[in-house]
Amino acid sequence: MRRLILICLFVIGLSAALFNFVNFEGLAAQGKYDTILLNFREDIPKEKLEQNLKAIERQFNVTPKFDNKFSARDNVYIIKGDKARLDKLRSSEFAQNMEFIEPNYIYKIPKQGEAAREAEFYNAPGEEPKVSLTGPNDPLYSKQWHLHNINVEGAWKQTKGSGVTVAVIDTGVSKVRDFVETKFVKGYDFVNDREQASDDNGHGTHVAGTIAQATNNSYGVAGIAYEASIMPLKVLSESGGGTVADIAEAIRFAADNGANVINMSLGGGGESQLMKEAIDYAYNKGVVIIAAAGNENENGAAYPARYPHVIGVSALGPDGLKAPYSNFGAGIDISAPGGSDAGKVLQETIDIDNKGEETFLGLQGTSMAAPHVAGVAALIRASGVEKPDDIEAVLLSSARAIHEDSLNYYGAGQLNAEAAVRRATEGQISFQDFWRWLRENGYLNPRFWIDGGAYALLPKILMVVGSYLLAWFLRVYFPFSWSWSLSTGLIFGSSGLFPLKGIYIFDLPQWPFRVIGSSIPELGNAIQGTDAFNPIFASVLIPLGLVALLLGHSKWKWFAIGSTIGIAACLGVSSVTDPAVWGLGSNILSRGFLLVNSLMCFGLAHFIVTNEEKTA
Repeated sequence: MRRLILICLFVIGLSAALFNFVNFEGLAAQGKYDTILLNFREDIPKEKLEQNLKAIERQFNVTPKFDNKFSARDNVYIIKGDKARLDKLRSSEFAQNMEFIEPNYIYKIPKQGEAAREAEFYNAPGEEPKVSLTGPNDPLYSKQWHLHNINVEGAWKQTKGSGVTVAVIDTGVSKVRDFVETKFVKGYDFVNDREQASDDNGHGTHVAGTIAQATNNSYGVAGIAYEASIMPLKVLSESGGGTVADIAEAIRFAADNGANVINMSLGGGGESQLMKEAIDYAYNKGVVIIAAAGNENENGAAYPARYPHVIGVSALGPDGLKAPYSNFGAGIDISAPGGSDAGKVLQETIDIDNKGEETFLGLQGTSMAAPHVAGVAALIRASGVEKPDDIEAVLLSSARAIHEDSLNYYGAGQLNAEAAVRRATEGQISFQDFWRWLRENGYLNPRFWIDGGAYALLPKILMVVGSYLLAWFLRVYFPFSWSWSLSTGLIFGSSGLFPLKGIYIFDLPQWPFRVIGSSIPELGNAIQGTDAFNPIFASVLIPLGLVALLLGHSKWKWFAIGSTIGIAACLGVSSVTDPAVWGLGSNILSRGFLLVNSLMCFGLAHFIVTNEEKTA
């Protein structure tokens, strides 16, 4: 057992030391905050509550206060503080009177690329606006590639979202010209504690525009569910940041005031019990919740996209592929157009760089992807599907499936508005329908899990079979006994437990599954999830290390021999099927590198077995 532990430490430790490209803390540990949430139990007597508040004020020299006027109903107070103060509070006598004490994390608008301004195009003197011949008459609709990408015109034949309310939890919404015909319901500004939730950033207005900007009004651009109502809820300041306390109260406000869909194009690190409870509250009241995955190009969605009952959305570029910035992996449920430098998402909003004037801006980000899903969710809701789980099932089952998606870039696939509405109007989705969709799309097919949607089954089988054939060839000329240590080495050297590489479990990091499911040559790139081989691991160097470490042991030396043979098979097959190597590309140079190292590995195994025979 100690030898096995040494092997694992040797291989995985070397990988981490040489190529430290991953932040193992994960998004959950990256949250930033400067205030602390105190959630007192609701059954605590008022007198005792006041005593606790005064005692905290004296002991910590801070004044507990409500974050907004809605915080009182939940007994949620905030105080200034850092991790040291948080730890003291959690171990203090006050903790027994609270449901939880946690950081009041700051969530933000995901980082944006440079905005592309289209106002000049629309207002160019002497130039006639280009009107679609088949779609709505909005002059800039022809430039909204993202609406064409989701087949929105087919969905409009059935519904435009009438009767549905979508809450936009963001920087607020300003009623620009292309919102004049859009219906609004009462919202709230949780940042400034007032009813008018106007936008001082431009982000929220742009997001709301994708959902329901006025359409077929001979002006500007189109929106997806343009007959739906918008509920503006401002939780992010002018700079784009906002607290968990405000966001959680906005979620509850939306659920209590008739919202059917919530869109949150915001996120950050740090899990919050307060927000999780708010999400559960809204979900139990029949609200479907959508959130942006984040723009860090990290393996794992940001919060709140990765909470249960939240549909996490990754971003696509105009080419239909994952946008370069989009998060992926755990927490991604579906993908939608978010734009890239090759083409951005165009809506009318305000330009804070130009005194808040109205303008048409092209933006990119998962912030832009999420409202596409929220708009389609509104269309599904208007088609008669009411329960959040049923709406989610329609969204996922109607998406364009991407079968080669080993890192879960796309979730269930790419958003398809026409197919979603068609499925919704066929009748309310049932569990049997969803089960049939899983079966028809191959998710219940054992090959899907073996293949991972991308891990080629045939090459992996060739690697395993090839390793055994090479071992058999050696055994014919230099007899030895088969053993479990040799077989284990053959498996892990050639293919690893590769079926595990395609498994995703909610909110768990996926890299351990990739590591366990990788062959030894793949360990150099398994943690960060890239496809190309690390040239150190895809060479004779690792077998040399294993042989040096284990050759003196009577049983484990056969693991080293088996691994060396397995690596030879893996590199040999890869030189033909997938020859990509860091720094060498995927051309004749990389093929030669893999083939030469394959021969050297087999030569090393041959040398060891030969000496074993002579020694015997």
